[in-house]
Amino acid sequence: MMPYTYILINFFTVIICFLASFDGRIRFNKLFGKFLLSSTIVAVPFIIWDIWFTAKGVWWFDLNYTLGFKIAGLPVEEWLFFYCIPFACVFTYYCLEKFFTLDWMSTLNNLIVFTAVIVLSVTGLLYYERIYTLLTVIVTVLTLCYLHFIAKKDWIGKASFVYLILMPGFFAVNGILTGSLIPSPVVNYNPDDFLGIRMGTIPVEDAVYGYSQFLLNIYFFKKITENEK
Repeated sequence: MMPYTYILINFFTVIICFLASFDGRIRFNKLFGKFLLSSTIVAVPFIIWDIWFTAKGVWWFDLNYTLGFKIAGLPVEEWLFFYCIPFACVFTYYCLEKFFTLDWMSTLNNLIVFTAVIVLSVTGLLYYERIYTLLTVIVTVLTLCYLHFIAKKDWIGKASFVYLILMPGFFAVNGILTGSLIPSPVVNYNPDDFLGIRMGTIPVEDAVYGYSQFLLNIYFFKKITENEK
């Protein structure tokens, strides 16, 4: 069972959302192609980042938890991760936006963006020598600044609220990947390259990394499906 650990994490992350996509009230299945396109746009730079960091030893994978197939130095399960996790996240956002009124969260856009940019920028300046911390800060700050000041999107507060709702799933998935409930981590981190602050077994950078990835997936999915009824 051990070699199936990572692939099963991906499977159980996506299966309920996938089946629910065919519900007549949701019909997210009609958007599968557009989701695949939008998630690929986001996945490409994040996968390049992943390949680079793996090659540099910033993080590495215990292949005992994988099927053993690698592409560009990454387990095939890691490639699937960049589609399975965004699928569950985008699907959840889509459903919550469809069935609930979350526009009130837009009033917090300025507070969220300015607070996040200030806190992250200070962190990046103080710990610039830690590459995972620094790059995560840069990507997230640029993402927030682009969405808020250039694209002028009014859904940042709404998306941030949904991201908080997704946190139990984040802790479950990332917790197992970083060593919770299993003998050793699937993903290991070089202690010199991140802050060393963990939420359980999860580096705090993972939550920020996931936030920027989530925002970008929502942005491109909305952009590609903006004419959908």
